[in-house]
Amino acid sequence: MTKRTMALLAPIASVLILVSAPARSDSATDLEPYALKARTAVKAMGGALQTKLKDALTTQGAVAAVSVCNTAAPDIAKAQSEAAGMTVRRTALKFRNPDNAPDALERKVLEDFANQIAAGADPAKLEHIEEVTADGKTTVRYFKAIPTAAAPCLVCHGDNVKGELKDTIDKLYPHDQATGFKEGDLRGAFSVTMEK
Repeated sequence: MTKRTMALLAPIASVLILVSAPARSDSATDLEPYALKARTAVKAMGGALQTKLKDALTTQGAVAAVSVCNTAAPDIAKAQSEAAGMTVRRTALKFRNPDNAPDALERKVLEDFANQIAAGADPAKLEHIEEVTADGKTTVRYFKAIPTAAAPCLVCHGDNVKGELKDTIDKLYPHDQATGFKEGDLRGAFSVTMEK
């Protein structure tokens, strides 16, 4: 790219950066205490769910693990939300459980995470936090990307799900969208909402 082309594009690039920056009144430093609380809640929820799923996969197999995820994941999210005093959940662009469909902000952040990964970012390091005011109520929204790991994720979310496992997924989740993933893909995100 020539110096002249770069000079012409510089104002456009700065506009794009301003447009893509989240709107919030506080600096990232002011939101750091909220981020710390959210990270703790996400780690607890992710750890509890991963332990449950690994145990089910190891002792009972993939078909049982899908059933465990169907019943245990919502209970784990609810328990962690109550324990942390905030709403903690999982969401995805390609979701399995319709209760995990993204809201508008979640969709925007997930799409941004997907774009960053396509540009070479490490999905394990992606997070986003912002202050949101709606209907006179201010909340802090935190998101942590969930990367697709080879194991155990691809057993039930990969591109080779078939047989009894596929039948069980179709029965429990008739509108499933959450297959066809590869290692390193964005599987989804933890989404945390806290009162400010």
